[in-house]
Amino acid sequence: MTNTTYIMGSLLVAALVAQFRLRRYVPSVYWLAVVLISIVGTLITDNLTDNLGISLVTTTIVFSIMLAVVFAVWWASERTLSIHTIFSTRREAFYWLAVLFTFALGTAAGDLAAERINLGYLLSGLMFGAMIASVAFAHYRLKLNAVLAFWIAYILTRPLGASVGDYLSQPRADGGVGLGTVVTSALFLSAILVVVVFLTITRRDETPAQTVAPEELQPHLHLPHPHVHVPDVHLPNVVPPRPARDQG
Repeated sequence: MTNTTYIMGSLLVAALVAQFRLRRYVPSVYWLAVVLISIVGTLITDNLTDNLGISLVTTTIVFSIMLAVVFAVWWASERTLSIHTIFSTRREAFYWLAVLFTFALGTAAGDLAAERINLGYLLSGLMFGAMIASVAFAHYRLKLNAVLAFWIAYILTRPLGASVGDYLSQPRADGGVGLGTVVTSALFLSAILVVVVFLTITRRDETPAQTVAPEELQPHLHLPHPHVHVPDVHLPNVVPPRPARDQG
């Protein structure tokens, strides 16, 4: 592991502690945790590949299995993978663990497609973008389950981002645009900052509970739930409905 990995890992731990301590959704804290966990997930894959010499095929397979295990344990414990039901510390812990392995897997898969399979950064980005578009089409037109569609698309966003980032930063001789790492990082961070400010002001990423399908808020009622949770929302998912005022 490099010093950068240790530093970013420490910052991630601090951000997650702050996130878990909050009893409401704060966009700046949440998205800081997302940015840091994306960096740490990327560094884990890069360390395994570049420093330890583990092949991209191996890391892609291993992280796929680990992510599947996280989803399986999450499901076994909570009987739902819906982000609209993250009302407890346990569920949020599963969520962040899934996100970490998603970024690690996405980095490995993106590099595998662009470099090992030799598709190139641009073609890899277009391929992953088309896959996300296909998931959106399957959800909106073919009624693909919303939770399944979300997680498939979420997993695909990381290799898409990695391919686009590499395409912008890598030298022209290697199939990139040649902007360099500093300029590309500045562009991405600026875009993230704009989005966070926009969401902080508009709260557009909060979904009222009334608009969420009942099967997501109370999933699989025919199965025994091992836990009963009191709504305590601090992820950008659901705003619980306000109780009706007494009439009279």
